Amino acid sequence: MPLKVQPAWGEERGVRQTGMKVRANRAASGRVRMLDVAREAGVSAQTVSRVLRLPEKVAEATRRRVLGAIEKLNYVPDLTASYLASNRSRVVALVLPSVSMSIFADTVAGLTSSLDSAGYQLLLAHTDYSLDDEEAAIRAFLGRRPDAMVLTGVEHSARAEELLRLSGIPVVQTWALTDNPIDMVVGCDNVGAGFAMGEYFIERGYRRLAFAGTNTELRSRQRLEGFARALAGKVAEPLVVGREDLTRQMDEGAAAVDEVLRRQPDTDAVFVASDALAAGAIFECRRRGVRVPDDIAIAGFGGYEIARHITPGLTTAEVSGRRIGELAAQLIVTRLAGKALEQDVVDVGFRIVQRDSA
Repeated sequence: MPLKVQPAWGEERGVRQTGMKVRANRAASGRVRMLDVAREAGVSAQTVSRVLRLPEKVAEATRRRVLGAIEKLNYVPDLTASYLASNRSRVVALVLPSVSMSIFADTVAGLTSSLDSAGYQLLLAHTDYSLDDEEAAIRAFLGRRPDAMVLTGVEHSARAEELLRLSGIPVVQTWALTDNPIDMVVGCDNVGAGFAMGEYFIERGYRRLAFAGTNTELRSRQRLEGFARALAGKVAEPLVVGREDLTRQMDEGAAAVDEVLRRQPDTDAVFVASDALAAGAIFECRRRGVRVPDDIAIAGFGGYEIARHITPGLTTAEVSGRRIGELAAQLIVTRLAGKALEQDVVDVGFRIVQRDSA
């Protein structure tokens, strides 16, 4: 007996070629379809589609009726066909080094608030500060065809940069500046922030200085570069303590200040490459009975939430992570709308916030 092929369902027509109605299919699958919404609202399926894709082009009364039907029926649109037709996924991919730090959470919040209002969703991956893991995340994201991508920092593997340039999608690098961006940049002057903190220490009479950060991350190295420039010719070169495991910043901060006090016991101030590292250093000093700032002053970088709440309050070079996210989203939305950018490199600036730790 020859194999009998069953006729396919028509997604928008909702009817088998045999004439069976869509409600039979809905009962079998449990899934509400666009045609169900259209019938509930008393409009065509095309009108429902337009409300979902171009709501501003639908009369308000009709739009409300359709949205009411969507809510009543708990309809979840199948976006796949729309993506294929428009060649847009309405997704922006974000690659972060860590999801545990409040400063990056602020960047996510800034991105999300601006992208949501433009109809885009955020897809997130984290790399634990590994360039290899970042490259793998970028490759995986590109396979899902995001409309744009946001990266942290301006240091990436050569292959990752090549993949992004070949992809043709808008790319925003964040939290640092570069003269040779992949596409667009929203960040701060890490060298300038380090220089400003060095001047801050010198103006307050500190002379035996140290820097604690990591040799594996460009932004930390840039902060050290600026810090050392500010001290050059005025005080001795700073003791430099490098830490490697940035996935455990509190622990690494404690280990860093322990090394500073062991190698240079008369250190009177230390600039730490992030507020999380600095907080760990303050906790370690408290455990050891070392008074901050009487015995040693400590300053950080970033403007993390903990900087405001730790005792003593942490002096820091503060950068608005939320503003970075908002501006990155604005660049993406403008580029995807086909509009010209006023600038593709944006410096959000920084400010030295003085608190009791230094």
